[in-house]
Amino acid sequence: MAERPLPARGVAQEMCCVLHWFSGWAPPQRQRFLRDLLAKAVPGKLRPLLEGLEGLSLSGAPAPPPSLFQCQLRLWDQWFRGWSEPERNHFLARLEQVDPDFAAHFYCQLAATAGQE
Repeated sequence: MAERPLPARGVAQEMCCVLHWFSGWAPPQRQRFLRDLLAKAVPGKLRPLLEGLEGLSLSGAPAPPPSLFQCQLRLWDQWFRGWSEPERNHFLARLEQVDPDFAAHFYCQLAATAGQE
């Protein structure tokens, strides 16, 4: 069985940050992260896109400053976009080690998107 190449040092540090944040997130934050992860895994699916839009506000009132969690998700999004496919797979493998139940739920949700248009 061939070993996966390790991610570059900077990418490895980014992954460590995200996994550290993940360990401190409350269940609702983890659910939000799950939706984001699913949207990244199946970008052509409409449902995750619509779920991501649910937090947008069209009111004229100024938006409050982002929470720490929102800032973390923004960084996660920027970093994830820069990762190669093997690096993304490595991140998922690390996530499986950190929280096998979360990873199993992710894979179950991912499988449920098969065949949806």
